[in-house]
Amino acid sequence: MINGAQLRGVITDWGGVLTTPILTTVQAWIQADSIDWDSYRTVMRSWVFDAYGPDASQNPVHALERGECSGAEFEQMLAAQLLRTDGGVVTAEGILQRMFAASTSVPAMYDMIRTVRGAGFRTGLLSNSWGCDEYPRADFPGLFDTVVLSGEVGMRKPEAAIFQHAADTLGLDPRECVFIDDVEANVAAATVCGMTAVHHSDPVSTAAALQELLGVSLG
Repeated sequence: MINGAQLRGVITDWGGVLTTPILTTVQAWIQADSIDWDSYRTVMRSWVFDAYGPDASQNPVHALERGECSGAEFEQMLAAQLLRTDGGVVTAEGILQRMFAASTSVPAMYDMIRTVRGAGFRTGLLSNSWGCDEYPRADFPGLFDTVVLSGEVGMRKPEAAIFQHAADTLGLDPRECVFIDDVEANVAAATVCGMTAVHHSDPVSTAAALQELLGVSLG
């Protein structure tokens, strides 16, 4: 029992949790596309890092993650802010696909979700999507009972409504859910919504935390 409720579900983020770390993926793209690292850091500092702050203003990342602008529109905005190390022009078309090209799934995390689900817990995906095309959707039926992608529901983490929506789609109260994410702001927001949150850093520590919470052997 946690906060007077029996834990019955596990909801997880996607990028950086069930996949290789986002920074690793992005660095591979930066190198492959000869993107100037300083220009990338400058735009991401305002678009991504500030997007999770308490006083965050609306920006292209908010719009993309909520589905308020298309992937193509976002690519144009992002490319216009980036520089290449060779002085060339950054190609906007396909930049999101190239950005996530090096992302691979983490077998240990897949196995963990399958084991939890096999033990009778409901499982869900809750992800801030960057165009909704970066996911191996064929894998989802074997992993999740529900899939909530921000761009498809018009909400994004760390907004309270999307955590409630994810719990609702599992037929659970937020207090009955464990939430896993690699972004501290999302972990904090899930906790405020009543969920038991796990800050993911690596598969071993996350498995240990889940094992203790759920009483399921996860090796």
